[in-house]
Amino acid sequence: MPSKKVHRRDNQQERLKTIGWVVGFIDGEGCFSVSLHRNPTTRIGWQIMPEFVVTQGQKSLEVLKKLQSFFGCGHIFVNHRHDNHKENLYRFCVRSFVDLQRKIVPFFKEYQLQTAKSRDFEIFARIIELMQKKEHLSKSGIRKIINLAVDMNTRRKRQLSWESSETIR
Repeated sequence: MPSKKVHRRDNQQERLKTIGWVVGFIDGEGCFSVSLHRNPTTRIGWQIMPEFVVTQGQKSLEVLKKLQSFFGCGHIFVNHRHDNHKENLYRFCVRSFVDLQRKIVPFFKEYQLQTAKSRDFEIFARIIELMQKKEHLSKSGIRKIINLAVDMNTRRKRQLSWESSETIR
């Protein structure tokens, strides 16, 4: 009869393989973004929306379901294609602040990304921290968050006018 120690070790090794796969996959296919939207229902008229997203074609939908199961959160949305592509796109998306704060950020702090995407994640994690401190509820806090967010997911700095209707990602 095999010992329980061997069984636990096999499970731990399998989990480590899965974690390695998740980190590598997100390094290549994931995106951490922060959007600024006009929202007249908020006190200051703007809303900060952080999200973690992975997009895949329909043929790879099972991968998104595995990520959703692994993280225990998020939703999968279909983006019906109306161009010359033969398959729809699907997005695994985590927008819940609680899930970002308690699941996504801690995971990637412990199991670090290896590509330039790690810099985007560090900015993203800092923005989540600022939002936890409620800084997104003031104009000065939103400005601070915007100044961080404009450096994400791009090689060149973007400009944003407070008064424009532009959404920043």
